[in-house]
Amino acid sequence: MSPNPSPKPITVRVRDACRMTGIGRSKLYLLIEQGEIEIIKVGSMTLIPVTSLEAFLAARTERR
Repeated sequence: MSPNPSPKPITVRVRDACRMTGIGRSKLYLLIEQGEIEIIKVGSMTLIPVTSLEAFLAARTERR
């Protein structure tokens, strides 16, 4: 059995987080500022844990 050729990322950059969630860049930065979404800074690079995005969206999922 060969290893998974493209493992699921554990962090994404802001551009990718916007694409994945459909949230605009300005709104995403606002959510980060408000502490709604966690970030990891590596130098000037901003990384967003995928688990933080998933938790944010799960907390706001509405069941109808």
